[in-house]
Amino acid sequence: MKKFILSAVAVFSLTFAQAQETGENPGFDTGDMFISGSVGYSTTKNPDDSKSSNFNIIPRFGYFVNDFFAVGAQLGYSKNTAEDSRGRDTVDNSTFEVGVFGRYYLLPGKRFTPYGELNLGYGHTKDIFDNKVNGLNIGFMPGVSYFLSNNFAIEASVGILGYSSAKPDSDGAEATKRFDFGIDTNDINFGLIYKF
Repeated sequence: MKKFILSAVAVFSLTFAQAQETGENPGFDTGDMFISGSVGYSTTKNPDDSKSSNFNIIPRFGYFVNDFFAVGAQLGYSKNTAEDSRGRDTVDNSTFEVGVFGRYYLLPGKRFTPYGELNLGYGHTKDIFDNKVNGLNIGFMPGVSYFLSNNFAIEASVGILGYSSAKPDSDGAEATKRFDFGIDTNDINFGLIYKF
């Protein structure tokens, strides 16, 4: 089903893009600004009546300092909850994040352009027991952007090379450190950009 939905989105996007008749060249130029982001929600109900849900929203803003390079900032909020078969909460985590990023576009004035993104973020998580964790992450991911019209583009990023550190907010706690590297179908992220 996931492959069918992704295929349908790709076919619709390409068809829509080919139908666009404009006098301007799509793509990015110095001084362009854009907004993008992602929203996600999922819920799972198990045979034993336990259930879980996940929600996240991440708005982003970017500015092109020259034709090839954009800098930007993002905010993020996510919430994960779970209940056991008797309806008792077993997980209730809320995370707030703030971050900055830089992107280098290989073909900025073109309808289709690959890019590389370096990002740095800070996050704060609070769980059901009022425990708090502070985290720092840095990552690099490759992606592609395709303009559907002069102002709208779809983008996809694949894989990640990253490092993160999470430390409980308590005396004497030690940080948990993690290194990620991989290209996997679970690491494919899609988004929509509005350029202005």
